[in-house]
Amino acid sequence: MMLVVVADVVLRACCRLPVRGQLELVELALAYTIFLALPAVFLRGAHLVVDVADHFVSARAKRALDLFASAASVAALAIILWQMAPQALYMMRFGDMTFDLQMPKTWYAAPALAGILCSALAALVLVVRDARRR
Repeated sequence: MMLVVVADVVLRACCRLPVRGQLELVELALAYTIFLALPAVFLRGAHLVVDVADHFVSARAKRALDLFASAASVAALAIILWQMAPQALYMMRFGDMTFDLQMPKTWYAAPALAGILCSALAALVLVVRDARRR
């Protein structure tokens, strides 16, 4: 992504020749990077965490909070998927295309749907793991 942006800036400045579709390429790469990395973030427990209560509650209460957080993540991701799926299917059926490169917007929707689905499954794994630890 960075190289595409740098190449676009340099070519615009030197040769007045921009990289065609640079914005679309960066958007697509960003979508793949964010959505497909999200399940690994869940499984590694690498989310940003504010552990204000962890120092004041018992270990059992901390496990209960972890279970609640995992269950809330599953619920939130399920709602996101429920809201995203119809819109993504509409874009696919309608044949939406990007402006510059004329790429199907399916290439944008697919990583988002796959990433959210896999993230929900990863969060569900965490719920089962946290429930067994109790």
